[in-house]
Amino acid sequence: MKLSALFAGTAAIAVLAFGGAASAAQYKIGITQNNVGVDSYQTTYDKAFTEAAKANDKVEAVVLDAGGDVSRQIAQIEDLIQQNVNAIIIWPTNGEAVIPAVRKAYKAGIPVIVTNSNIAKEGFDFVKSFSGPDNITQGSRAAEIMCDKFKDMGIADTAKIVQISGQPGYTTAIERAKGFEDRLPEVCPKVQLMETQPGDWNREKSQKVMEAFLVKYDHIDGVYAGDDNMGVGALNAAKAAGRDGIIFVGATNFAVGYEAMERGEYWGSIYQSPVDDAKAALQTAIDVLDGKDVPFLNYFDTPKITQDNMKDFTKPVF
Repeated sequence: MKLSALFAGTAAIAVLAFGGAASAAQYKIGITQNNVGVDSYQTTYDKAFTEAAKANDKVEAVVLDAGGDVSRQIAQIEDLIQQNVNAIIIWPTNGEAVIPAVRKAYKAGIPVIVTNSNIAKEGFDFVKSFSGPDNITQGSRAAEIMCDKFKDMGIADTAKIVQISGQPGYTTAIERAKGFEDRLPEVCPKVQLMETQPGDWNREKSQKVMEAFLVKYDHIDGVYAGDDNMGVGALNAAKAAGRDGIIFVGATNFAVGYEAMERGEYWGSIYQSPVDDAKAALQTAIDVLDGKDVPFLNYFDTPKITQDNMKDFTKPVF
């Protein structure tokens, strides 16, 4: 392993190269991630990717993090192109803004694999494969979890809910919201979605968003959050306000969500492993470079998890 540092303005960007000597590794694969420090999912993903790359003798990996800054990510993609890597993996900070940089990689003959959150459809022609969860399906399944619970409670005809979505412009946030909003009227047509506000994948911001909801709405039966990190922030706000009985449903089951489910405070979520996510992205890149037939949408399954079946699932490590 070798470690070097690049500097862009005043921001330091750590670059980690893993594997044997460059001459020994068969493939040089670069990855630019969204924002490793923003939540425990991305931190765990980063660690799992790093470990998988170090363990693979075929790979020399250049690991970058955009820190949530799309302009930095574009610069990182351009830097990887200049390094003449064999493949680029990108976890987009913004699904539309990165398209011109992805196009540059495509024109340079470097296959691009998008991980976790897809880019906008306008960029699909420049991408070899997407590796990650089906976010539309996740949102749809979350709607089914919430609807089933409301039916069990006998409030499916009267329930009112709010939604805390992810970061605006971020494909995962857009798709999870769309999956939920499209599916909910199909299974529970009388449930009213009163308002949606972004929580930016941040627990503290989501708590503030929920505090505002609680002031604005005297009655809330349910909250759908784009991930459990935001969902637990909303739960904390409700607990502090003494608003009991609200049904919380998320997507991407975090350890804090799992623990809240154990306590009976949080109803359900979607089970998704960042370790599987990271390993799948690296393997997809290797398979592409090996010339294997890789599907464009290379999804892994993300099942429903609720208080009823949570003992069938291992507590998340993130």
